[in-house]
Amino acid sequence: MNFNIQPVSNNNLEKILQSKIDNKTKPIGALGALEKVASHIGMIQNTDRPSLNRPTILVFAGDHGIAQKGEVNPYPQEVTAQMVYNFLHGGAAINVFCKQHNIALHIVDAGVNHDFEGISGLIDAKIDYGTKNYQEEPAMCMEQCTLAIKKGATLVTERYTDGCNTIGFGEMGIGNTSSASLLMSYFTKIPIAECVGAGTGLDEEAIKIKQGVLSEVYQHYTPSSPLEALATFGGFEVAMITGAILKAAELKMTIIMDGFIVTASLLAAHAMHKNVLDYCIFAHTSGEQGHQKMHRFLGKKPLISLGMRLGEGTGIAIAYPIIESAVAFLNTMASFESAMVSGSK
Repeated sequence: MNFNIQPVSNNNLEKILQSKIDNKTKPIGALGALEKVASHIGMIQNTDRPSLNRPTILVFAGDHGIAQKGEVNPYPQEVTAQMVYNFLHGGAAINVFCKQHNIALHIVDAGVNHDFEGISGLIDAKIDYGTKNYQEEPAMCMEQCTLAIKKGATLVTERYTDGCNTIGFGEMGIGNTSSASLLMSYFTKIPIAECVGAGTGLDEEAIKIKQGVLSEVYQHYTPSSPLEALATFGGFEVAMITGAILKAAELKMTIIMDGFIVTASLLAAHAMHKNVLDYCIFAHTSGEQGHQKMHRFLGKKPLISLGMRLGEGTGIAIAYPIIESAVAFLNTMASFESAMVSGSK
């Protein structure tokens, strides 16, 4: 559970990268946010010639005890397992976008309330058949939460060993926006009502019911640590992503952040180790109202905002070509000197 995450800091390299960017055949600052992304990735990789090797998205699936009652979710819990099958058969949005942009995709059973019976292509990291209902008891015990974090870390290590240096995380789990809302409120201290959104499609009346249910849950517990909060309110997929983020930062990988639920995992990881933010690029702002507030809390500005709120890692896959473009211009665009173009006076 002890992650050795070093801050990204090298003043000399930062100056080298900025000089390289400024001397490309363009006005200074003309590529806007692409310039910041290029410099950031160079700093993460400690080089002025960064590369995006074997980009990968891990999608973690898990079920939530609260979803069995149906008070906070319009879709039944069975949809989690059904969507896992859809991922494995290549039919989901994340499959389409990963294939389009040559991103490796792996699906992980973190804790789905279903027996997949060793189906091909699914990574079995199941902790249990869904969490407990936190209306009645903590979602998981501390041992389960710790195990989930460790399993997430192990899966990232395996990808890193295979040559991956750029990674992102998606999720699937009916009820997990409720978990993310509770975690968001705990870590940001924003009132729970301001953290709750439509999830997979609740109308205004249903959102009010969801706010009331989660407010009661939040008031029932007083977690004394980030780990205890994660165990109390989290899902197995949420905890596993937290461990995956922490390990990826320890391994100095470029981490591309997705939507509301994945950012809730980051809030937990950030509370455990502040330096984790140094390794994160924020892909997009989702249509879930709490996501923008998370970004403001973390002091980060995402690359795009398309009103997406699908999860699965889709925001990562859509933003990835922008990140590719940032690395490409840094490495291959001509300088004023090499192109024999006069620079600014």
